[in-house]
Amino acid sequence: MNEVSENAIAPVALAQRKSLVRGWRLAIVVVLALIVVVVTLGMLRKNSPPRAARLLPESDGIVYVDAAPMRVAFHLDTHPVKHDADYQAFIDATGIQIERDLSEAALAMHQMSNPLGPNGPVAFSSIFVGRFDRDRLAKYLASNAQFQEHYAGHDIYNIAIDGRTDRVVILDSDTVAVSNTPTAEQIHSILDKQRTAFLPFSGNSLLNQHYKDVPLFSLTWGIGKLSAGMGDDFKLFGLRIPLSVNAIFVGSLRWTGALRLRIEEIAPNSAAATVSADSIEALLSVARTAENVLPNALTNPDTKALIDSVEIQHHDDREILTATIPLGLLQKLAVPPDDQPSWR
Repeated sequence: MNEVSENAIAPVALAQRKSLVRGWRLAIVVVLALIVVVVTLGMLRKNSPPRAARLLPESDGIVYVDAAPMRVAFHLDTHPVKHDADYQAFIDATGIQIERDLSEAALAMHQMSNPLGPNGPVAFSSIFVGRFDRDRLAKYLASNAQFQEHYAGHDIYNIAIDGRTDRVVILDSDTVAVSNTPTAEQIHSILDKQRTAFLPFSGNSLLNQHYKDVPLFSLTWGIGKLSAGMGDDFKLFGLRIPLSVNAIFVGSLRWTGALRLRIEEIAPNSAAATVSADSIEALLSVARTAENVLPNALTNPDTKALIDSVEIQHHDDREILTATIPLGLLQKLAVPPDDQPSWR
């Protein structure tokens, strides 16, 4: 009887062991798959645009600033920014001191169809990341807003300034969005994008198409497209530059033992890029000649070093300008105008 019972139980036990093994194998496969997904997302996020830039709405241009290293470079701790009355009132009410508390800023530029309107030729949408007291900032915004709109679980503060409306929203504990476009479409877009901001490539079309052209480790960078009419009055050293219509420009600043400026033009075709490169080469030749013939007392050594460092490269439809910005020039920018020596 016992032998019969053992023979009956053995297949059941074997089936249970097989089921347990299959369960463990499935669990291991799921865990490994999750690890692969997490690692892949981590690698994508590492190479993706900063979150502040990914939140920006559709635009004609983007500028991003990593403020922490720029703060060190410009020595704002030893050369504090002087405050006008309005800015000091903002500091007193909110406790926010931008030159101290801002860590990142991303700016979107929107070309206006009517350049004579209250926004002028360009309107802006901005993302600011930094330290602030959320309650104090919300109280300040509410006290200055003409009215508030509730959208996507957030309060949008509408503040009238110089004939236009600035829309401000606190996105989270360290991020604020501001837009002064004629309609609320752009600030709504920012709030909509916040829901998918964790995705590595969730930015606007300009960012998705050309962030790959931004050099790694750039402290500050910008991407913009030049539409018909925008470059008609662009001048350098007083001379007009025939920039390519519908060209994309990617500019960046990097520290590589020196501060390196890089501007890349992606022209519609090789011929247009050649025209731009030849024009800038001619202007540089004029500038270098002027620097060499002027008396030393009238020339700026930092400006001369900057001009002499400029190099132009041309590859098919792309033209690349690189230059080294002298530290002396940075130091002069960092010193408030009242503290700079007067030239007599």
